[in-house]
Amino acid sequence: MILTVTPNPSLDRTYEVPSLDRGAVLRATHDRVDPGGKGVNVSRAVAAAGAPTTAVLPLGGSPGALIAELLGAQGVDVTVVKVAGQTRSNISVVEPDGTLTKINAPGPGLTEEESALLLETVRTASGDPAWIAACGSLPPGLPDQWYADLVARARETGARVALDTSGPALTAALAARPDLVKPNALELAQAVGRPLTTLGEAVRAAQELRSLGAGAVLASLGADGQLLVSAEGTFHGTAPVTAVRSDVGAGDASLAGFLLAGGAGPEALAAALAHGAAAVQLPGSAMPTPADLRPGAVHITENPPPDHPLSTRALY
Repeated sequence: MILTVTPNPSLDRTYEVPSLDRGAVLRATHDRVDPGGKGVNVSRAVAAAGAPTTAVLPLGGSPGALIAELLGAQGVDVTVVKVAGQTRSNISVVEPDGTLTKINAPGPGLTEEESALLLETVRTASGDPAWIAACGSLPPGLPDQWYADLVARARETGARVALDTSGPALTAALAARPDLVKPNALELAQAVGRPLTTLGEAVRAAQELRSLGAGAVLASLGADGQLLVSAEGTFHGTAPVTAVRSDVGAGDASLAGFLLAGGAGPEALAAALAHGAAAVQLPGSAMPTPADLRPGAVHITENPPPDHPLSTRALY
């Protein structure tokens, strides 16, 4: 069982448009509403794979109620921490070539009491999960240290902890020694304070995060695939994508695939790549099912060439 924690969940509305013209009235060709937030998407992907998952969420107002309803319909067990503020709604606009424009609301601020209750609920609601995935941005009112506190409490349950966040919240949490961190290329560069232009530079950055406390680093490199740096070694993988429809939630689907496959080694990296590649070819933040995956198309290399240049094009 995989338990997820999303301190700043959202209700995500996605619109597909022929083109994004500023100042014009746009008519969408497709639209959908999904429960959102990085941990929420991980739980949705786990449920889509037929595995059990629990999502711990601070929810408030009618958007929060709709999120819980939608997740229940998708087979996700939801543990709600009620908050006074109204859960945020985000908007994504997708163009035919896959270009994504997102408007993310800040989310409701959590009081000190609500924050403490959320941390305690992670411990009491965890049961016996194989992994606890703590994901996403922090809402107003929570300090950068909050994820470090959550990692410390989560480890008390005996579960392994995966962390997918960025900026000061990521660097502050490394000292708590999460078993896995999952930055994208930009977040990895920000964490080490320098640009990354080659695969070798990305490997060295991941090794630096490991030296600061991360057990393993799973880095999404967009069009250049994914990189895994861990005690088992350094592995790089790619998976072909025919056409990008939406990359919303694709990185979260990738993390779910990695954890479902055991959360270690090249086999888990291959599963992460298969899930991520499938997700970007689906609408909105739809999560792939086993029928959407193409594991045979994934290519994994151990100790990849360090001088391989990194693309500036991000898929997820």
